[in-house]
Order: sequence, then C-alpha cells, then structure tokens
Amino acid sequence: MEYLENRRASVEERLEDVLDAVEPSELADELAHVTLSGGKRVRPTVTVLVCESLGGDPDDAVDFAVGIELVHNASLVIDDIIDDSDVRRSVPSAWAEFGFGPAIIASDGLLGEAFALFSADERAMQAVSEAMVELGEGEATELVAQPSTEEEYMNLARRKTGALFRAAAELGAIAADADAYTVEAFGQYAERVGIAFQMRDDVLDATADAEELGKPTGTDAEMDRPSLVQVTDLTPEEANERARELSDDALRALSTADVQDSEALAYLEDLAEFVVVRER
Repeated sequence: MEYLENRRASVEERLEDVLDAVEPSELADELAHVTLSGGKRVRPTVTVLVCESLGGDPDDAVDFAVGIELVHNASLVIDDIIDDSDVRRSVPSAWAEFGFGPAIIASDGLLGEAFALFSADERAMQAVSEAMVELGEGEATELVAQPSTEEEYMNLARRKTGALFRAAAELGAIAADADAYTVEAFGQYAERVGIAFQMRDDVLDATADAEELGKPTGTDAEMDRPSLVQVTDLTPEEANERARELSDDALRALSTADVQDSEALAYLEDLAEFVVVRER
C-alpha cells in the first residue's frame, strides 16, 4: 500500500499547488471544496502507474494525472446538479454549498485549470478532448433518450465513464512517450475498467448503505435513471458477473502491452479486479 500511497501523495501535493494558485480566492475555495473533500483518485493513479509501467518517470505524469482528476471533478459538479444530489463524498455537493451559479463556474474553473496542464502536449490535448466529446455526448444522450437495452446501456457507460478512464491511461502512456499501439492498448484496458467501475456503481446504488457509501443511494430507481440493474432487470449478482467479465477483458488488453515495470503493472491488474468488488 505504501507504493500506491506515495504516488497518490505526489498527485495530492500537486493538486493542492494548482488550486492554491487559482484566483480569485472565492473560486479557489469552491474548487478546493469540490476536489479536496475526498475521492479515490483512481484515474490519476492509473495515469501515474501506466507511465511507470512503461519505464517512464512517474513525476513526468503527475501534471496529466492532476488534470484528469480536475476534469473528473468538473463532471461530478454537473452530475450533482442534474441529479439534484446535495451530498458528494459525505459533504455538501457544490451546488448545495455555494448555489447553482457558483457551482457551474467552479466546473468551468476546474476544466480551465485542467487544460492548462495538458496544453503543452498535443497528444495529451487530443486524448482529453476526445474523452470530453464522448462524455458530453453521453450526458446528452442520457437526458433525451435513455437506454432500454443492455447494448445501449454499455454504450452510454463507455461514454460517460469509460472515456475518462481511457484518457487517464492514454495520458500515462503519452507521458512515457509510448507509441500509438501501446497508447491504444492501455486505453482499451482502462475503458473496460471504467465501464466495470460504473456497473459496480450501479449495483452499489441499488444495494449499499448510504452512510457507508458517502452519498445518497437509490437515486437511480428514484429518478428513473438508467443503470445496469434498471435497464436489464439483472439481479445485483448477475450485474456483478457482467462487470467481472469486462474486468477480465481489461486484463487481456493489458497483457498485449510491452511493459518494463512489473510492480506498476501488478497494481494495474489489481485495479481491474478491485473495481468489481469495491464497497464504496
């Protein structure tokens, strides 16, 4: 665990530095409330681990890791507004704490800070821009035409969750100056991990205790929002099995990459297995 904590700590330290430099101070406070209130930091950890697994210096991936975490948090601010969710990570969501206007401005601010971190690298900008297009189209699709089949659900999950996971891994490979084939292999791995993550999230929303989860549960059913359980009528156990199958696909994609650091690779493998058994 010390291995992962050291990498997470480097991301957290840089994240705090970036937010400390934000002006005006009111915006800095809002961004800090959103970003520093907790979170698993899964995406930035993937970025650093992918870079390291390819023999790159993990320090070279930290800015990209921070950037993808900022993008993720910006999307959560909007999600909470759409879902009318007033709790995120056991604290008031941005709109509940500051109001709708400041929350939207905070989301914009997070995106601005993120793209400033990507701007020096053309490939990084392309990877994140493509993910943002997918994310935006996924959000819009969910609002106007909810999925009614498992195939439609999977496509939505790929766009809403898988796309940012893919970008996180691609950024790590780009930081290690990997070739296009390797970038794609890690992207496929992470996209599948991201979808499995979302599938498990759906199961937790239907079955977990809200206090333990750190956010309201039952919102998918209450808001008639498409989840794997709602769309397919799968039992939670069957939904978990679908997620596990996708996790296995992620591991197969990972096995095609030529890696140099076996310890970093082992943690990436562990992540693919963890996302389908996590309780938070």
